[in-house]
Amino acid sequence: MKNHEQWTSKLGFILAAAGSAIGLGAIWKFPYMAGTNGGAIFFLLFIILTILVGAPILIAEFVIGRNTQRDAVRAYRKLAPQTNWHFLGLAGVTFSFILLSFYSVVGGWILSYLVRSFTGRLANADYGNLFNDIISNPAEVIISQFIFIVITILVVKGGVQKGIERASKYLMPALFIFFIVLAIRSVTLEGSAAGLEFLLKPDFSVMSGETVLLALGQAFFTLSVGISVMVTYASYLSKSENIAKSAFSVAGLNILICFLAGLVIFPAVFALGFEPGQGPGLVFVVLPAVFNEMAFGSIFLIIFLFLLLFATLTSAFSILEIVVAVLVKDEKEKRGKITWISGMLIFLVGVPSALSFGVLSDVQIFGRSIFDAADFLVSNIGLPVGAFFISLFVGYRLPRQLVKEELALGTNGVGLLFDIWYFSIRYVAPIAIVIVFLNSIGILS
Repeated sequence: MKNHEQWTSKLGFILAAAGSAIGLGAIWKFPYMAGTNGGAIFFLLFIILTILVGAPILIAEFVIGRNTQRDAVRAYRKLAPQTNWHFLGLAGVTFSFILLSFYSVVGGWILSYLVRSFTGRLANADYGNLFNDIISNPAEVIISQFIFIVITILVVKGGVQKGIERASKYLMPALFIFFIVLAIRSVTLEGSAAGLEFLLKPDFSVMSGETVLLALGQAFFTLSVGISVMVTYASYLSKSENIAKSAFSVAGLNILICFLAGLVIFPAVFALGFEPGQGPGLVFVVLPAVFNEMAFGSIFLIIFLFLLLFATLTSAFSILEIVVAVLVKDEKEKRGKITWISGMLIFLVGVPSALSFGVLSDVQIFGRSIFDAADFLVSNIGLPVGAFFISLFVGYRLPRQLVKEELALGTNGVGLLFDIWYFSIRYVAPIAIVIVFLNSIGILS
């Protein structure tokens, strides 16, 4: 095998993995999912499921990737030769393909807003109507989605060190700092207290099996687990790093950014008279209105949209990387060509999702738009099912000693914490996923 590229530092890996995890999952999707599913109760379930189910599976993916130093398909082939476990990696690649196809549509929306912010056309606009005008314009959504995919391709084809890691090191901290500033402004708006209560005071009466399923899907979506993205990222990780500590760093940053996103959005929603259940357009409608309430708001809006675009791109990098890594197989000379071909195919598959709020708005798949159907397929079926089989693979297929030795690398040894994690990956995670699924389809309700 030719030399396998690696991250240059632990910090670079954590920031890149956190960028993949945070992305639109925390900033775009979490606020609207929480807004349409009870606010604080959804947030509470999300935290619990991230810690008890999401983080253990994230560690499991790190174990698979770092141990094998292989892509998502060959990693399973190496650990379980002459079995069908490699189909788990192939499923991950397939769902990653679908995920980026609709994810790039949202990236395109951000680009449309960014262009308008530079030209001054966002100032004092009717943001609800503006958002609807953008997403229903076929030429604009397709062109902006195409540009987003091209940016993603240009970075990913540069590889791990020169492309993904270099971009993440500088812009992830900037995004975090800016969100803190924005959250402070949001909670100081008059009437923001109702938004804080919506985010922080759970109402258990609105909880249902579907709420738990959606919270579980959100935990997996924001951590990028279940489709072997983190198997691929961890394959570039040095044997000297502590993967458990890295995993909890990523999970902790993920919860923190979701909390900050909630602090930015919901106090402003209630203070400015919006509805929290607006759906996918929530961030695009509320945040520009928040900036209107700030001194030099137009400048801050441009900075924020730029950082939001970066957060979106960091997730797109990781999703495209899993597809490219499987096809490149360490043959670096093929990387550029394969990245372009993969990216363009993903763009074409995503065109119906881009048009699903305009010319294809009447097309429904099981009562959902094309965009929402693709999102539901990945977030609430692909990710949980993939996470279920990953927990079984690490918990039952891999030798316990191999897993323990892998987790011990870069540490002074593992003891009780390993036993707790191993129990979780064998019993808690898979049982929780099954119970949530059965409850969501009405069998246990």
